[in-house]
Amino acid sequence: MSNPTAAITDYWDAAAPAFDDEPDHGLRAAHTRAAWARLLRTWIPTGPADVLDVGCGTGSLSLLLAEAGHRVTGVDLAPRMIEQAESKLTTSGLPGRFLIGDAAEPPTGEERFDVLLSRHLLWTLPDPGAALHEWVTRLRPGGRLVLIEGRWRESGQSGVPYVAGAESLPWHRGIGADDLAAAVRPLVTGLRVEPLSGDADLWGGPVADERYALVAQV
Repeated sequence: MSNPTAAITDYWDAAAPAFDDEPDHGLRAAHTRAAWARLLRTWIPTGPADVLDVGCGTGSLSLLLAEAGHRVTGVDLAPRMIEQAESKLTTSGLPGRFLIGDAAEPPTGEERFDVLLSRHLLWTLPDPGAALHEWVTRLRPGGRLVLIEGRWRESGQSGVPYVAGAESLPWHRGIGADDLAAAVRPLVTGLRVEPLSGDADLWGGPVADERYALVAQV
């Protein structure tokens, strides 16, 4: 595709106003919000942690992390997504830092984090394997990689076809847990996979596709 970065930015900027209408994006329902907050408590170390939320979108998970007392840095390619994320934390009176940039190569310099969190991002990346390698380098020794992923029928998320050429992306329909574990295992000291498809509260209703979290230690 020609100028893919601009096309992808335009796509997610256009999707931003309605992005939170999806139950698992906006977390507007109390039971959905509580379900995600509960999971985050099991994945993020006790006590304030430095968390890098790559592909943070409108910042719903970043907000939950800040509410739990963590120090959050969110990165997203789309300026309008970042605007909404900043607004959420500002409105809630919570600190957070948000940067416009490529989530595959977060613009955080030499800074290192306790946790790197990514939700439903890998399918959008032209080289997800390279992103995984890069993300691991952004973690401190003993740090944690939390990948919320799955395989789904549609790759578009707003009812609008994704950018031209998206079907050529390596994981454009998502990636199964076994395959992602095989890609991550050489980069980490240990990992576990938690199935998430059966928890309807997370998604605003029952889902039939594969959804899971991969939690790895470096």
